[in-house]
Amino acid sequence: MGLLSTSVSVTRYRVEGKLDDPVMETVAGALSAHIIDDIDNEPTEKVVGWTSFETPFIPNFDNFAIGTHFVFSLRMDKKTIPAKVLKKYFELEMTRLLAESGREFMARSEKSQIRERVMERLYLKIPATPNVYDIVWNYESSDLWFFTNLKAANEELETLFSKTFKMTLIRLFPFTMADLTCGLSESSRDSLSRLSPSRFTG
Repeated sequence: MGLLSTSVSVTRYRVEGKLDDPVMETVAGALSAHIIDDIDNEPTEKVVGWTSFETPFIPNFDNFAIGTHFVFSLRMDKKTIPAKVLKKYFELEMTRLLAESGREFMARSEKSQIRERVMERLYLKIPATPNVYDIVWNYESSDLWFFTNLKAANEELETLFSKTFKMTLIRLFPFTMADLTCGLSESSRDSLSRLSPSRFTG
């Protein structure tokens, strides 16, 4: 589900830090430096990077600003080898190597190496499945909206955002919103940190 979907899931963040001037050039350069790579012809399982909102499969950061908002996307491409396919080619390779060597068994370390080589060859043959998650970042208010609640995607966003912009994302939920927006005193903040969730069911 993306920004223009009829129904969306959103994770809200507060951006901690400051962009260097000129802001537009700084952001464009940072996004381009961590643009998504194409792994369709590479023996790679997964890649994560930035892409453009309008053309996520042809990344271009010439136009990503709307007023005070930056609009772009996080893309995660992953290759998945079905277990039965991996088993088939692993056993075929094992049989071939045993026949060539005249041996009956292989050590565990040898099997592990064969498995890795088989996986690399299979990764070269299958295309990656892309997953695109849209982002809206109001750089003046330091608010960012990430259009998914998937744990893995949020973790990748937080890691890549920090690496790209040298800034920190603080996920907003009731605790952090109270801490950041309510002007709490030190004693109130201490009381907040000691709160625990209440259960309303038996």
